[in-house]
Amino acid sequence: MGALTEAVTLRLEQLKQAQWISSDLMKEFQFQQLALLIDHCERYSSCFVNRLKKANLTSNQFSKPTSFFKLPLLSRRDLQKYGNSLYCKKIPENHGAVYKTQTSGSTGEPVVVHKTGLNQLNWFATNLLDHIWHQRDFNQPLCAIRPTIKTYTKQENWGPPVNFLFKTGASLGLPITADIPQLAEWILAFQPNNLLVYPSTFKALKKYCTEHAISFIKLRHIRTIGETLSNENRNVEIPFLNAKVEDVYSSQEVGTIALECPHSGLYHIMEENLIVEILKENGEACKPSETGRVVITDLHNFATPLIRYDIGDYAEVGDPCPCGKGFSTLKKIYGRERNLMMLPDGSRHWPLTNFMNFREIAPIQQYQMIQRSLDVIEIRLVASRVITNNEETQLKIIIQEALGFPFNLYFTYFDKQIPIPSNGKFEEFICCINSSSHKSINTYH
Repeated sequence: MGALTEAVTLRLEQLKQAQWISSDLMKEFQFQQLALLIDHCERYSSCFVNRLKKANLTSNQFSKPTSFFKLPLLSRRDLQKYGNSLYCKKIPENHGAVYKTQTSGSTGEPVVVHKTGLNQLNWFATNLLDHIWHQRDFNQPLCAIRPTIKTYTKQENWGPPVNFLFKTGASLGLPITADIPQLAEWILAFQPNNLLVYPSTFKALKKYCTEHAISFIKLRHIRTIGETLSNENRNVEIPFLNAKVEDVYSSQEVGTIALECPHSGLYHIMEENLIVEILKENGEACKPSETGRVVITDLHNFATPLIRYDIGDYAEVGDPCPCGKGFSTLKKIYGRERNLMMLPDGSRHWPLTNFMNFREIAPIQQYQMIQRSLDVIEIRLVASRVITNNEETQLKIIIQEALGFPFNLYFTYFDKQIPIPSNGKFEEFICCINSSSHKSINTYH
């Protein structure tokens, strides 16, 4: 623990210093680090070697940004297709142990990424930087509502990484699958000063607590993660009147992407760790106030070459922040917000889909679930071959188990990609039920 604490402290100090350097100096650092990454990946990733060959590039050309921008984008589907050939056979000894992280992301396309101890260290440091920016009081109680928490769990401290460096108050972990009235009851009894929550769950909590005159008088910080934070959700209402909403843009694959500035509301990109491009459809870089695709290069992942990775989100480029920090900014994140599932009794829950087990049963490349009525859910799938009846049966079993209710499931298959609606936003779970009448509404085709 001593060595890890020291490493976290050092990395946090590096981030604190990096936030004030000029944009030009940051770009110079980024491409120095990129050259090291490219050289390593060319040595140890056969898949990356093929990417370079197809683009007629070599590793020694990447000292200039022009070569970097010639490298074709890496899609989520590419990550699935390349499999083990993508990963590096060797990593630097000082990067720590390799571990796997699996995510569906907001596009419903499950991918597996290998990461290292250095990547985890970067996540620890950016997490702490966010707390420091927003002046959260570590001595106060924290409540976190997450998909990874399976049951009501109390702890004496906030857990990693905060307890590595600071003495903290107690924490409460709550399962995101619990219904909204139960979550409200638990939060009210615990009276946290800090709440970590997904925007869709926060929205449902606001509605329920307003209707039932429930207030959280000690709450000061609402940290939103995992989904797009809408303007509607930024408005704190009576139950949360003393609190401020503070958003984080992150992903399982690359960790913390950007932190909301406490002064301006812009999102500062964690450029010490990542190169983040916002690109138009023609591949050109967006200017401030323009919206485009989010493309990310993880400068410190020497296990999986996530270089020019098209993560599937859209974002709007921001202007330089008036706070004086040198990190580039995003003005708005246009990610995809998952809906809450509705059960026949009218209660609403966060839907867990058990997607991580899909590919153990069949070669599923993309999925989407649409709740058509209180007891019927359409399962939309893209697979690399025809799915057998037995495989469908197995998929139904694990999906029903994950959702916690024996929904009537039916499957719809698509050849290459599940259709994207006209607004350009893809959600892996869509509930087409009017909550006021409990009637199915035709909102998605």
